[in-house]
Amino acid sequence: MRVRRSWCAAVTAVVAAATLLAPPAAGAADEPIIDPIPEEPQQSRLGLVLQEVAQLPASEATPPATDPRLIRHNRINYVGEVPDGSGRMFVPDLNGPLYLLDGGQQHVYLDFKARFEHFFSGRGMGSGFGFVAFHPDFARNGKFYTVHSEDKAAIDSEEPTYPNQPNASVQSVVTEWTADDPAADVFSGSQREIFRFGFTTQIHAIQQIDFNPTARPGDPDYGLLYLGVGDGGIGLDSDVPQDMSTPAGKILRIDPAGNDGPSGQYGIPASNPFVGTPGALGEIYAVGMRDPHRFSWDPGGRHAMYLGHIGQHAIEAVYEVRAGDNFGWSEREGDFTFRPENQCYLYPLPADDEKYGYVYPVAAYDHDPPQGWPCNSDSGHAISGGQVYRGTQFPLLRGKYVFGDLVDGRVFYTDVNRMKRGAERAPLHELQLFDTAGKQMRMTDFVGDGRVDLRFGTDAQRNLYLLAKANGKIWKVVGTRAAPGSEVTEQVQRNLVAYYDFERPFAADDSRELDRGSSRTLLSLLGGGEDMRVADGAFPGSNNALQAQQVNPEVAGNDDWKAGVWDGNGVSSLSAFNGVEGATVMGWFKMTGENPSPDSNTPDPGDRYNAVGLAGILSGDSDGHDVRALLELIQVDGELRLVGLGRRIDGGSSQTFAAEQDWRELLPPGEWVHLAATFDYTTGEIALYRNGEPLPGFYTVPGDPWQLDGSGTTKTNPRGIKIGGSFPQNTAERNPCNCRMDSLMFLNTAAEPDAIAHQYRRFFQR
Repeated sequence: MRVRRSWCAAVTAVVAAATLLAPPAAGAADEPIIDPIPEEPQQSRLGLVLQEVAQLPASEATPPATDPRLIRHNRINYVGEVPDGSGRMFVPDLNGPLYLLDGGQQHVYLDFKARFEHFFSGRGMGSGFGFVAFHPDFARNGKFYTVHSEDKAAIDSEEPTYPNQPNASVQSVVTEWTADDPAADVFSGSQREIFRFGFTTQIHAIQQIDFNPTARPGDPDYGLLYLGVGDGGIGLDSDVPQDMSTPAGKILRIDPAGNDGPSGQYGIPASNPFVGTPGALGEIYAVGMRDPHRFSWDPGGRHAMYLGHIGQHAIEAVYEVRAGDNFGWSEREGDFTFRPENQCYLYPLPADDEKYGYVYPVAAYDHDPPQGWPCNSDSGHAISGGQVYRGTQFPLLRGKYVFGDLVDGRVFYTDVNRMKRGAERAPLHELQLFDTAGKQMRMTDFVGDGRVDLRFGTDAQRNLYLLAKANGKIWKVVGTRAAPGSEVTEQVQRNLVAYYDFERPFAADDSRELDRGSSRTLLSLLGGGEDMRVADGAFPGSNNALQAQQVNPEVAGNDDWKAGVWDGNGVSSLSAFNGVEGATVMGWFKMTGENPSPDSNTPDPGDRYNAVGLAGILSGDSDGHDVRALLELIQVDGELRLVGLGRRIDGGSSQTFAAEQDWRELLPPGEWVHLAATFDYTTGEIALYRNGEPLPGFYTVPGDPWQLDGSGTTKTNPRGIKIGGSFPQNTAERNPCNCRMDSLMFLNTAAEPDAIAHQYRRFFQR
């Protein structure tokens, strides 16, 4: 059984779709852009094979967290190799421990929770022990650097390097450590604080610090420490990220071995771009950032520095970082104009944009929230910056920047040779994932949770690693393989309005399922929420199914497990079924219990419902029961039959086409069966299919109940979709199905027999 949680709290950073698109034309500056990057990342046929290499212990925040996004198995957030040739890997956990992994064995090297009196990790996504950077000469000098958070008591008692932000609530502290013995399993040695700065809120503090691993002794960049400093959560409606007198919203570069910084604890490299600029901090390397979450350097090529930048309203971006860059926040989000007074939209760049000198992303994707989801709510996305693969083991990965979405766990790549400043954004590709047994999975399957909290790392051999807070595990990329093509045929895809495969929990709320169809209609899992996703698949490559069931047959309540979407004014995202000339409902079904169920709405415990609800599209005036198109088991002349039941006119009569064969033969217990029902509203024809083959049947209503006139249905939006029973508004129970369902598809055409047959075969022939 998959374990998930609900994530309804708001995080402003969110994501979802991406890619090759030039900036919008200048001009029309007041025209809002509703979908800034309409192209989705392309599904790659390249797959990564992941092998679990570590399971880190559970940990808890200090003080105890109340935000469910912080209540994870642990909060590991990076994996790298200690640069001493030992092969030891290091893993920081935001909740306090710094782990070393040595030959598969793990132990705590240093515990920040125990070390610092004012250690703080209980609020804010990046608070706690954020990062560790080992000096490239660690084997000789024993030096490494860390950043951690401290609470209000520290703010009241400790002197910051630069004035704290107004009403600061948390401080980021950078510390230098010198180990007595660099080869020791547990730290002993000395420490000194080199930088401290306080932030107004608990978000967007210092997330990463690091050295450029491509710099060699004698290079100007060797031994210089980069600090990714967020805007403290106040850059949204202030000029903090552009204010050169504060560290916030910047990438800093300092010399830990120097002493000409403001506190005398570090130096300011003379080669920094703003040294000597009046009013500017000499530490600043690049400016104009909201949340510079993760940065890394390309081990090959030009050794470019790439930043994964978490956006505010819509854009998750990858920037190539050079000295003196300004990424434009909060005047810009990605390569669009941002207006804090109207965060639901972005706007085109102004005609005179060049004069500002802003640098725009080399790759990006947008949030693309489900239809109807509030624009200012968390839609469950944020970029997790990654690594350029330059290893030799996997040639198909060479030269690719591999990164992902830290919330929903999708893994992407883009080619470095397409990531060019001033050019079109590089196209994104979504990598497929496999376990070592060859089973295709998503990261949500690997972690057993809809929110993955994905991060990336690498080792000295340039191998790639993925890790997740959701279950505290680390995986190594141990292979590549060809991924199968889409399970949806081109014939079906053209008219696929809604598609639920129950592999895609909505990361902002696991009790909802994302739609893979064109409508992006968010489905609610009612009664059992995320527990309704069960580890069962109808065909190769499917990992999950939806479990529907009656819960309490003795009570007329609302606790049955079913799914659906409902709007009494009509579901606008389902407008493709408005006045439609045809419809198709199809999917996989497996009977898992007693059907039909006892009728919970009558006093007689022997009464049974006269139907078993499978899946259907509601009419435009439905009370949650009446349908435009429905697959169902229903009594016909006192005998339960598999039927296609449809209605052309709202409020009008329905027609039913019933299969002749006994439903128990069509749907034997415990066996997956593919069913389809098609409805042609212009001719009145209904057809049923089982495993791609048409089923003989008969119409149950004589005459012309649809009042055919050659046109389609009433021109109203359906009030929703119902799955596993009636009343998706969850006000009543009727006709529950004790069954499992997989890959439910709703088309706005009456699919032809060959399209149904081809789609059925596609599930097995990808």
